[in-house]
Amino acid sequence: MIQGSGRCHYHPDRAGLGVCVECRRVICRECTTQFEGINRCASCLDTRRKALEGPPPRQEWSVGHVVMALVGAALLWGGVVLAAHAVG
Repeated sequence: MIQGSGRCHYHPDRAGLGVCVECRRVICRECTTQFEGINRCASCLDTRRKALEGPPPRQEWSVGHVVMALVGAALLWGGVVLAAHAVG
């Protein structure tokens, strides 16, 4: 892209320097970041970074999780007992 031929998507008062390869938005010099040798805007770079980090860490069981698991198990067991009495 020729410098000055467009306006930055994030800063409309600034001339565009290039185009983000991910979202194809015109971006200015301040918004352009090279990652893996390619220009990306901050939004697409953040998306790429999150994808490379992988899934969030697994949370530990809290008291609420344990209580809900026990309530669920008790309801399931109660259903099994009721079904057994209904059959027998």
